[in-house]
Parts: sequence; C-alpha cells; structure tokens
Amino acid sequence: MSATADHAEERTNTAARLGFEPGQVVQEIGYDDDVEQELREGIEATIGQDLVDEDYDDVADVVLLWFRDEDGDLTDALVDAIGLIEDGGAVWLMTPKTGRDGYVEPSDINEAAQTAGLAQTKSISAGKDWTGSRLVTPKGAKAKR
Repeated sequence: MSATADHAEERTNTAARLGFEPGQVVQEIGYDDDVEQELREGIEATIGQDLVDEDYDDVADVVLLWFRDEDGDLTDALVDAIGLIEDGGAVWLMTPKTGRDGYVEPSDINEAAQTAGLAQTKSISAGKDWTGSRLVTPKGAKAKR
C-alpha cells in the first residue's frame, strides 16, 4: 500500500516529479513575487531544508532558475548557473508558460542551453503559470543514464 501512496505522492507533488531528493542543496536564482510558491514549498519539503538564495557561497546540487524574457540574456544566466552547481548537478530553468508575461520561446531556451553547453533532459508543467526545463552538462547527462 505504501508503494501506491508513494506513486500518488509523486503525481501530486511536482517537486518529487522534478527529481529533488532529501538533503540536496538547491540554490534559487531570479526569485520574485510571481514565482510558483507551491512548487517552492514542495521543493523545501522534499529536500528537508530552505532553498538557498543568490548570496550562497558554496556549490549547490541543483540551481532553480526563474527566468522571464525581460530578465536579460538567458545564455549568460545559464552559464552563471553552471558555475554554481556540483559536477553532474542540474539546472531547473523555470519560464512563464505561453501567453504569460515574460514568456520565453522554446527555441530560445534550446539555443541558450546548447550555447551554454547544457542539454535539456526533461520538460514539465511546473504550476499554473510556469514551465520547467531540466538542463544538465553533457557529463551529467551521461551519468544519469
């Protein structure tokens, strides 16, 4: 019965579907009042600690990057994010869904990821207004096979 409950939890808990695990250090970049609070709370509940902010001065296991079209250059933001994660770590890029303020074209995400040396491994709905793209370094992508 607990296995069934675990699967039901994975379906309803977006943080679990994103692959967050207890004990991970998750650094959040680009926080603003428009982010998906339920997702943030789910990640914190899953990892068992608060998200760390942009001032965190050590490497993280995962970077949670909230990015809107008006936030500047996506490639630069991704390159900066890579420098914040452990080898084999991931960047979860959160962008507004189609039709929302700050929407970023999927082709722009793909181009910026490739230019930054990242590969997209997963894309999901991360709430009512946000889409999430899991980006990893090629070495990280191979390690996950």
